[in-house]
Amino acid sequence: MKKILIIGIISLLGNVTLAQNSNLSGGVVFDGEPFLAVNPQNPRHMVVAWMGYVFLNRIMIRTRVSTDGGINWSAAANVPHVQNGHTSADPSLAFDIQGNVFLSCIDYDPYFTSGAVYVRKSTDGGLTWEQAAEVIAFDDDPGRFPIDRPWITIDRSGGAFSGNIYITTMNASPAGAPPYHPYFTRSVDQGQSFQAWRYADTTGWLSGPFIAKPMPTPATSSTGIFHCIYPSLVFSQNLLPQFILASSADAGISFTHRSVIAAPSTIAVSDTSAKKGYLLRVNPSDPLHLAFIHLRNESGDADVFLMESVDGGETWNEGIRINDDPAGNGRMQDLVWAAFDTDGDLAIAWRDRRNAADTGYAAAYEIYAAVRLKNEPDFSPNFRLSSEAIPFDEILFQNGNDFMCLELFNDTLSAVWGDTRNGALNIWFQRSHLNGTLLSLTRLTDEKLPPLKVTKINHEQVLIEGDEITGIAFFSIKGAEVLRVKNLPGNSHEIISLRNFPPGTYLIRVQTAHGSITAKMIR
Repeated sequence: MKKILIIGIISLLGNVTLAQNSNLSGGVVFDGEPFLAVNPQNPRHMVVAWMGYVFLNRIMIRTRVSTDGGINWSAAANVPHVQNGHTSADPSLAFDIQGNVFLSCIDYDPYFTSGAVYVRKSTDGGLTWEQAAEVIAFDDDPGRFPIDRPWITIDRSGGAFSGNIYITTMNASPAGAPPYHPYFTRSVDQGQSFQAWRYADTTGWLSGPFIAKPMPTPATSSTGIFHCIYPSLVFSQNLLPQFILASSADAGISFTHRSVIAAPSTIAVSDTSAKKGYLLRVNPSDPLHLAFIHLRNESGDADVFLMESVDGGETWNEGIRINDDPAGNGRMQDLVWAAFDTDGDLAIAWRDRRNAADTGYAAAYEIYAAVRLKNEPDFSPNFRLSSEAIPFDEILFQNGNDFMCLELFNDTLSAVWGDTRNGALNIWFQRSHLNGTLLSLTRLTDEKLPPLKVTKINHEQVLIEGDEITGIAFFSIKGAEVLRVKNLPGNSHEIISLRNFPPGTYLIRVQTAHGSITAKMIR
């Protein structure tokens, strides 16, 4: 009999606490910089990737998958290095219009004698990954090391460039003398290969010689327009530091450039420990509505600000402060992220220190969020996503935890971040309604899987074996329920007929007395 590939999805029962965050990583050394992607065709299907220490393998990219909105998660899978001795960093994820998911990351020798940005494709929702395709290598722009902080965005417009994959990067730390640039690379064949890279800046709109890491933050509109924002300091272009928007209506062949904000350096956050990442997002219900989320130091400490354009980036408003603690109270906010819902609702999240006894970066912290509903002028009062305040840990001075992530679908906010509440930097997950009501979640710190064996008896029958089976459900790869069998008596095996199943790939979720686990089956 032919065995079926088993991919475990664990749900440890018991100890379910209202508003308790879920530990997705459970590592004892280091887990950082998570990225969350939600399948727009099936928002209950989500994939998380992060950087995790693996014994004898340095840092690897680790992934988990949920097909039920974050209640159950697959066992953590390690994405293999491209070469032995490499380390990995900076994962990001995106779904295409067909429901395939793509993972971008860096895989490199820590001494920068080899390495590149790579993309891998998954056709089964993130359970397994295909071979890596090279995007841009460490020596493609000699001496510039253009492989730091890759971000991925995919055109899902259904238009002429739908399916194109765009990757942006910046110079890594070993880069030599200036100038420095933001980089742009694209794939037009679903990630099988990537075309020659180019700079996203240009004469008159250069990033310049003073910003060694001019990170571009990209987004693609529902009409297929690619945008990215990057920092610039070139005195012949503007006497003030500025952020520049680069936009392309022809899939990156040509760019137009505009200034987003030019402001004195006094509003910049000077604390070198702060996680000062910034983010561009485009409203899926209005392709002319762009949002730029960043930090400012207008009141003496780092605050979260939102600037918006409603004409595709031609003009921008002055920006508004999002965190609603008293201005100038010495409490730093950082680690920002944001997401639009499909109808235009906007959620912004960050690491918040308003309730800390200490000021500055090295203070106790929580994860906060704010939401503005579509067509509403104002944001809701801030609300807390983390279930507790977390004491500061010195590991947060290290690199590798520069971003959190969230997604917003169907009025439900899903967020992941790294924090140190259990003495190690781990990845935590939380879902929340837009009104701030936190949802009950199961802790996922223990990755020991309930026993399960799934075997094809013949073309029309499958045998499922486990301890005290109480329910079985079959789903298409896109998440549609095909069959559900409930209230089983707790036997050690069940035989299911496949007679009415058309050919295809299916996920089998088996509920036992010890948890749930999912298998992948090809009919």
